[in-house]
Amino acid sequence: MTFPHFFIEAITFIFGLCIGSFLNVCIYRLPKGKSVVSPPSSCPNCGHKLAFWENIPLLSYLLLRGRCLKCHQRISLKYPLVEFLTGILFLLCYENFGISIPFFSAITLSSALVAITFIDLEHKIIPDTISLTGILIGFVFSFFMPNIDWVDSLLGIILGGGILYLVIWAYYLATKKIGMGGGDIKLLAMIGAFLGWKAIPFIIFISALTGSTVGIVFLTVTRKGRDYEIPFGPFLAFAAELQLFYGEKIYSLYLNFFS
Repeated sequence: MTFPHFFIEAITFIFGLCIGSFLNVCIYRLPKGKSVVSPPSSCPNCGHKLAFWENIPLLSYLLLRGRCLKCHQRISLKYPLVEFLTGILFLLCYENFGISIPFFSAITLSSALVAITFIDLEHKIIPDTISLTGILIGFVFSFFMPNIDWVDSLLGIILGGGILYLVIWAYYLATKKIGMGGGDIKLLAMIGAFLGWKAIPFIIFISALTGSTVGIVFLTVTRKGRDYEIPFGPFLAFAAELQLFYGEKIYSLYLNFFS
């Protein structure tokens, strides 16, 4: 039996929303060292345990008008944003890879990157629970991928972590300051495990370009000092998603332009 394309798209998007709801739990609890399994979801303001209908991705936020049913405090817009973003990324994974091993690899990487992005933005940390586990999972996936083998994945881990380590060390020698943390090294190693070593130069270039551009604009607008710490993880995540979905197309355009 063949399911209509739009039906599979709808199921994929809804599945992404549900995973996004779980990622919200991870984003809230992991930085605090809490279990992501128990206790059940509750209001972060008053501790009210959410009923099933209060925990439906996106829909519950709209039904509750963005407020807790008990204490009526506003629910952060971050929660529906994470759910919607994850749903869109899952949909892009399906459009690019269909239902296949690369699809499951892509949604696993995308889920990890969403969680890391929002944790790093709020807490300026990247949990080892995600990045180190992600390195292992990405390497295991490489044994079943059609275009990346285990050697590509292993070199991606070494090259991704190694290059960023050298950049951080060189910056420290020049300024006696630590520009990025070890979490960024492990994050790029995780990305390399999923996407292979060939993706690393593109990801470093795009993340550095977007990071420096956004950083300059942000510091100029907010007038914060040059020592203000801007998390680099979200820019690595953005570059990885760009490589995942459009890397080959961008590379082809690049070759065509210079040829």
